[in-house]
Amino acid sequence: MKPLSLLKAMRPQQWVKNAFVLAALVFSLGEQAHSGRVLDRSDQVLNVLIALAAFCLGSSAIYLINDVMDVESDRQHPTKRNRPIAAGRVTIPQALFASVACVAGALLLGWRASTPAGNVAAVVGAYMLLNLLYSLRLKHVAIVDAFCIAAGFLLRVLAGGFAAEAPLSHWLMLCTLFLALFLALCKRRAEMDLLGEGRGSHRKILLEYTPAFLDQSVVVLAACTIVNYTMYTVAPETAAKFGSENGLVYTVPFVVFGLFRYLLLVQTQKGGGNPTRVLLGGDLLFVLNGLAWLGSILFLLFV
Repeated sequence: MKPLSLLKAMRPQQWVKNAFVLAALVFSLGEQAHSGRVLDRSDQVLNVLIALAAFCLGSSAIYLINDVMDVESDRQHPTKRNRPIAAGRVTIPQALFASVACVAGALLLGWRASTPAGNVAAVVGAYMLLNLLYSLRLKHVAIVDAFCIAAGFLLRVLAGGFAAEAPLSHWLMLCTLFLALFLALCKRRAEMDLLGEGRGSHRKILLEYTPAFLDQSVVVLAACTIVNYTMYTVAPETAAKFGSENGLVYTVPFVVFGLFRYLLLVQTQKGGGNPTRVLLGGDLLFVLNGLAWLGSILFLLFV
């Protein structure tokens, strides 16, 4: 086994999803900077970065287990058959040993990142347990599979709040929920288009979904995300944090454009089923819009 093949099997490109761990920290530091409180928060930042690393190891552990369980079906998939385990470049015993090591490392880092605000190790453990149940059974139950994915993102945000000892806004949690459900069902829609009539041979759950249901659901979830984010930008508590001239409302167009662009990519079968690939450069317009949104947020929080 080549170390590079094992690293690829751990899917480091998927670690970008763990950026949700940083959400509470960013808004906490931004609020402090905006209010004029100059504090040394290096310990807080380090703690959150450790929590982020814990989730990276935890997610890789689950990816390895999932690929071991799906090795036969992955070999029938047009793209997943190239994954290291399905292609035979990483053996099943090697993958299982690496997964156990990742679990141990994730729990250890989670313990290190825990604070009086909450036990990060417990959240990381719950995340891995949820995803193990997802791999074993829950991914085969329609709609439940999407909510499991969304719960994983909520746990990331929760762990980041614990590590940063920062309060979590209900707006942040709701927006995370709607956005994660949106992405999960968009992925199912893209898989249906990619696999066509043979989709059931790879993933039986796809036979329980219909294109009409998925199309309607993602539109509803996109609307929920936009409304929730818009309400957050104009909420009284937001204005209290960032002043009466709260500029966050001007970031709403970026969110609307990003969701619409992603829906277009899904509908035209141009990679919308893989949010990580799109985010990492799969679509230039989407990336530029995301960078503009992020830049605007950071400017408003810290300048």
